[in-house]
Amino acid sequence: MSSILDGRPALAAEVNAVAETAGYLWQKGWAERNGGNITVNITDQVDDAMRAMPALTEPTPIGVTLPNLKGCWFYCKGTNRRMRDLARDPMANGSIIRITPDCAHYEIVADSVVRPTSELPSHLSVHNYLIGKGSNYKASVHTHPIELVAMSHNPEFLEKDVLTRLLWSMIPETKAFCPRGLGIVPYMLPGSTELAKATIDALKEDYDVVMWEKHGVFAVAPDVMEAFDMIDTLTKSAIIYRDACSMGFIPDGMSDEQMQEISRVFKLPK
Repeated sequence: MSSILDGRPALAAEVNAVAETAGYLWQKGWAERNGGNITVNITDQVDDAMRAMPALTEPTPIGVTLPNLKGCWFYCKGTNRRMRDLARDPMANGSIIRITPDCAHYEIVADSVVRPTSELPSHLSVHNYLIGKGSNYKASVHTHPIELVAMSHNPEFLEKDVLTRLLWSMIPETKAFCPRGLGIVPYMLPGSTELAKATIDALKEDYDVVMWEKHGVFAVAPDVMEAFDMIDTLTKSAIIYRDACSMGFIPDGMSDEQMQEISRVFKLPK
């Protein structure tokens, strides 16, 4: 069966990176059933022949008007599709969509009619914000890292930058590879416009990864693998903290002076 990816190596590489990441999310236990979503801006990989392709569906309302997405194309995980299946066959469990000229609808273009994630308005709202600020970030990943979600059940960790400082202090790599820390968004209904707005507000504070209380995390990055790596690194710190506590002690963590030294040496933003 032919695919839109055939003869388009750059686009195929982008979609295959999503599939690889989806496999990691499943293997980590962060993507139960159809949990989690990935949306990637693939506009740079779109050629003239793709632009001329007819839509497979009538325009579908996004629910919001997103003017910065005019002319944009995205690969999206399908609604009610499993990450483990997306890893095996990304075009049967996701789709390529384009935003219509009114910036308020999308059309599915390929490979088949797989409706995008129900959280598409949230993801596209974030991409609209990123483009508006001139960011080179193309990927958004939402998943459910077990240890980070567990930590979000402790109200003490939900104060601004408390969890950031704790996770940074567990191992030097966390501050080096997640220098903007972890934003916190109080619990809100999954997929709601309120959650999308709160996430964008957190990103405006210069976070790249945002914790949704008692739900999961949302990360943005230049590519899907970088988004995964930040979540993976933060989660490793959470596991170190948990394991130390299970041994019967609260870990000291690195000192402020030690973390400041890392910031200086690596020229980090915070």
